[in-house]
Amino acid sequence: MTTSNRQFRLAARPVGLPKRSDWNVTEEPAGQPADGEVLVKVLYISLDPAMRGWMNEGKSYIPPVALGEVMRAGAAGRVIASRHPGFIAGDHVTGVLGVQEYALAQGKHLIKVDPRVAALPVYLGTLGMPGLTAYFGLLEIGKPQPGQTVVVSGAAGAVGSVVGQIAKIKGCRAVGIAGGPDKCRYLVDELGFDAAIDYKTGEVKAGLKEHCPQGIDVYFDNVGGDILDAALARLARGARVIICGAISQYNNTQAVKGPANYLSLLVNRATMTGMVVFDYAARYAEAAREMAGWMAAGKLKSREDIVCGFDKFPEALLKLFAGENNGKLVLRVGEE
Repeated sequence: MTTSNRQFRLAARPVGLPKRSDWNVTEEPAGQPADGEVLVKVLYISLDPAMRGWMNEGKSYIPPVALGEVMRAGAAGRVIASRHPGFIAGDHVTGVLGVQEYALAQGKHLIKVDPRVAALPVYLGTLGMPGLTAYFGLLEIGKPQPGQTVVVSGAAGAVGSVVGQIAKIKGCRAVGIAGGPDKCRYLVDELGFDAAIDYKTGEVKAGLKEHCPQGIDVYFDNVGGDILDAALARLARGARVIICGAISQYNNTQAVKGPANYLSLLVNRATMTGMVVFDYAARYAEAAREMAGWMAAGKLKSREDIVCGFDKFPEALLKLFAGENNGKLVLRVGEE
């Protein structure tokens, strides 16, 4: 019997927030792997802010998703059939598998994972691309030193929560900016941040002044906009600013708002550097091993926000832009 595969394919370039009509749901046979390929049953799909950028036409660090293509997404699943020597049926893997129920993928582009070590959604968050982004962005670009103050925006999200925890592991003060009292309590009470600032109260500037009296040594930016400007105004001498994302700007219908306080970089002899995790691909295994060790030792915690149901993809993605997710947002597709 032929296995049917449902897929979300990009139908239109979104204007503002993506809507369900920006995708078409198609159905076709799952197919069989060719030499070097693996057929994967997708179990969990990673929902990430970067997906919004991939839907836009224009030059970026990665080509946009073409109209008519399966929507790009990281995912975790179980191998159903393999014609690659490194994989057998029953193996669990992660990779860029797309928003679909089954995926044919080159084995060389997949990573084998062990669900006995960590649940599959963790490999899409703390032990996946978000965690690796936090690791390399903070340690390679931010270069935090013990006793320094690290501030991260989007702090309760998949990347930000790991940034703050690694900062603490490295002996720094960690200050998170997040939306709502529940997220702020989570950062301090469960993840061990030194302080959390609720941007929804509109008191980011006052909060940074209170919690960063000597200035910000490392600022890890996930949101852009006004919060980036507030952080730039509090930089310490020699500060390092990591530009990871700008979720506040992704759904703008007008031009992206750039930083107004950029002269603070000059005054404070600071640097601002963009980072894309793909640049560190050769070192993924090294970072994953160290972070898995931190998790095993109880130094690094993970939280996933799981939405069940393949059909819920368009609405689930919007949770990111409303700040409604608690931890790494994941869509559950099938049974493990």
